[in-house]
Amino acid sequence: MNAADFPINTELDPKHFRVAIFGSARIKPEDEIYKNTFELAQEIGKKEMDVVTGGGPGLMEAANYGHKMGSDPEFKSIGLTIELPNEKGGNKHLDIKQHFQRFAERLEMFMNLSNVVVVMPGGIGTALELFYSWQLVQVGKVNRIPIILHSASWHKIRDWVRDNLLKDGFISPEDMDYVYCVQNNEEAMELINEFHKQFKEHGEFHTLDSKKYTV
Repeated sequence: MNAADFPINTELDPKHFRVAIFGSARIKPEDEIYKNTFELAQEIGKKEMDVVTGGGPGLMEAANYGHKMGSDPEFKSIGLTIELPNEKGGNKHLDIKQHFQRFAERLEMFMNLSNVVVVMPGGIGTALELFYSWQLVQVGKVNRIPIILHSASWHKIRDWVRDNLLKDGFISPEDMDYVYCVQNNEEAMELINEFHKQFKEHGEFHTLDSKKYTV
C-alpha cells in the first residue's frame, strides 16, 4: 500500500504531541547509543507522547521498542518505512505503519506529523533528515518545529553552519533558532517537556517557542 492509499494522519489523535527520532539503521542492540535511544523513547512514552521513526532497524527500532515499553497503548509508536539495503520492512514494535516509495513524500510526512525532531547519531540518511527539517523550518513551510541534536557529530555540524554559512551571510541569524544541542537524555527531555507543556496549554496549532540559540 503506498502513501496515497493510507491517510496515516487520520489514524492519529490530533491532540497527541509527537516526537520524531532520526538515527542510524546500522546500530546494534548491544551498542550504548541503542540503549540511550531506547531509554529516551521510553521516557517520551511515559510522558504521554507519540513517537515517530523511519520504522526500520537500528536506532529506529530502539526508539519504537523503548516507546512501546514505556507508554500506555493510547500513545502510538509510528513507523514511516521505505525499502533500503539496511531497511527491509518495518520493525516489530510499530502500532501504526505507512510505507513510502519516495524519500520526499516520507520526509514531508515526518514534518506533518511531528512537533519536535530529535536527531540521534547517524549517517547520510540522518543528515538528509536533519537538513530537510531545518530547511522547512527556515523557509516557513512548517511551524517552528524544534530540532534537538543529540550527538557530538551534529553539534559540529551546527557549529560549521554558524561559523561558515552564517558568517558568510548565506543564512540569517534567525535560521539558527530552534536548533538545540544536548549532551544527554536528561537535557533532551527537559526541552521536550517544555515544548509539550506549551502544546498542552495552547493547543495543536500553537507555534512552539523557547529561548533562541546564542550564536
